[in-house]
Amino acid sequence: MKTFDCPAKPLKIETSRVLTVAVMGAGSRGKEYSAYGKLFPGTMQVVAVSDINADRLKRLADEWQVPENRRFGDFREMLAAGKDGKLADIMIIGLPDDLHFEPAMEAMRQGYHLLLEKPMARTREECIGLRERQHETGVKVAVGHVLRYAPYFIALKRAIDLGLIGELVNIQHMEPVMYAHMAHSFVRGNWHNSKASTPMILAKTCHDLDIIKWLVGRKCLRIATEGGLYLFKTGKAPDGAPARCTDGCPHEGSCPYSAIDIYERKRWFLYALDIKRDAPAETILDALKTCDYGRCVYRMDNDQPDHLVHTLEFEGGATASFTMDAFTPWGGRKTRVMGTLGYIDGDGKSFTVHRFRTGEELRWEFDPSEQGNYKDSGHAGGDLALMRDLLLAVDRDDFGYLTSSIDESVDSHLMGFAGEKSRLNRTKETI
Repeated sequence: MKTFDCPAKPLKIETSRVLTVAVMGAGSRGKEYSAYGKLFPGTMQVVAVSDINADRLKRLADEWQVPENRRFGDFREMLAAGKDGKLADIMIIGLPDDLHFEPAMEAMRQGYHLLLEKPMARTREECIGLRERQHETGVKVAVGHVLRYAPYFIALKRAIDLGLIGELVNIQHMEPVMYAHMAHSFVRGNWHNSKASTPMILAKTCHDLDIIKWLVGRKCLRIATEGGLYLFKTGKAPDGAPARCTDGCPHEGSCPYSAIDIYERKRWFLYALDIKRDAPAETILDALKTCDYGRCVYRMDNDQPDHLVHTLEFEGGATASFTMDAFTPWGGRKTRVMGTLGYIDGDGKSFTVHRFRTGEELRWEFDPSEQGNYKDSGHAGGDLALMRDLLLAVDRDDFGYLTSSIDESVDSHLMGFAGEKSRLNRTKETI
């Protein structure tokens, strides 16, 4: 089998100066993006941090030796401090989903370049408003559609664009959320309720709608979505299940969603509880007795779908089907691409191109010798690569580095809003 040559772009860059960064939201996204500057000193410096959680604020601010007068609680304090002059070149907005629109609008007005975590906003109108503000100000905005920056998806798109499978006709794409991830994030966690955060199709699967649109390279015309909440509801609770897994549940020894098993035995997702992996069992169990992560998955006020099926139609007649499922033992993505001259089968780490006439097969996989600091980056390398390209775009004043521009991202968000409307109304929606 031959190799398809598309080496990963190096993460390390050189900038003409140290670009300054203000981090709004010191949680997992803010930490992940700002980590670029620790891996590659001399490119960026965090000079201001905002977070309502005092411990998170202190940890990130101490790491970067941010002065006390540049440490803020509520994000509005940071914005107010910048009205007399920007605090930094770039602002990372990594706040909860329902708090993206207001600070992004004001930050652009003040002249900050942005890394805006997805979803951009909670409504169609707000997304369009963000696009209009960016056009007015001319600042550079990179939306957190990090898969566009991952070496795997870059290579996959290159294989399609080179015409190795002829004209693209159809895509089959799957996002397996993984059973414990679903329970942690979308049943017990911050995104468990669509009204308090954003619908699943934006909170999770807008990554996938965006990457499908990027691979096809054409505008999506129509979408139809089916799915809902099958398992995680009161009517599915086994007999005798109490409100908490720590309340002596008779099913704790067999339930795959047991909080004791996920957090104390397997030690998964402990960052969300602000507990270290080597903490004593008693520390974890005590936390589970009082926080939402210890509640029974059948006793939450969650409403997010645990399975979704989308069908999409694009300009020119190409189609795609996309499923999101919570009932898998692993995460990642799986993608099949059908073309007039060939076929691609990929699993998020490698893919194989099959060419009909010749029977030739070409394989791409990420060569470990090329990984470098990609191993330190989430989303298959996309997190740090997005930060790299934003720094390049600002340093070299070139929008071309940003494949997740605000125009591109608004389009894929509109697909998400239409998909949720389709699911709720059982209709096919025009984008």
